[in-house]
Amino acid sequence: MITTILWDIDGTILDFNQAERNALMKTYAQYGFGECTEEILQTYIRINASYWRKMEAGEITKKKLLVERFETFFKEMNLEGNAVAFNDSYLHALLDTVVCMPHAKWMIEQLSSSYKQYIVTNGVKDLQENKIAKANINAYFDGIFISEDIGYEKPQIEFFQTVFHHAKITNPDEVIIIGDSLTSDMTGGIRAGIHTCWYHPQGTINQTDVKPEFEIQSLLELNDVLKQLSEVSK
Repeated sequence: MITTILWDIDGTILDFNQAERNALMKTYAQYGFGECTEEILQTYIRINASYWRKMEAGEITKKKLLVERFETFFKEMNLEGNAVAFNDSYLHALLDTVVCMPHAKWMIEQLSSSYKQYIVTNGVKDLQENKIAKANINAYFDGIFISEDIGYEKPQIEFFQTVFHHAKITNPDEVIIIGDSLTSDMTGGIRAGIHTCWYHPQGTINQTDVKPEFEIQSLLELNDVLKQLSEVSK
């Protein structure tokens, strides 16, 4: 029986894609680079995703990721700019668009009376704390675990071991993680021996070797997942 739900935040509770697009367009214009076209946006999104995958694999630190992604972006786009300053402006701009994914706030509110709920995130600490506060969702969670505080990133097993310790989780079979990332959330959940639920609202095809236990395209489907797990435990 599930007693504890671990929630990823970006792309699961909060609409990170929209925030990312708006922030890049604003910062791009702010630095006088002209119009940020869809092609330019997609170039950055591709580069950024590749750097986060490197971090999840332990190949780069988050501190280097935040700057090097823009250095690579500038190089591909033939732009001259200070990657450190651009990153700072971009992170600040991300706070302009803090909106929940469809049904997310309703769902976490409904579940908070029956389950312990925790946020587990690899995002930038100050930014994540500000987004959570701005989204006004703190009250629905029993705790927030940010990789910068823990010293390990999802999907490292040490991240989850730390969560288990502080949340006093003794039975992994009572825990499920919900997230949009196969390489971070689902891989980490599988390594930790907990139930996994991959949220992919765009109907993304899983072309990896990572096999989550459940897949949903709407957070409303989570009730069925929890019901299935409850029936199995009887």
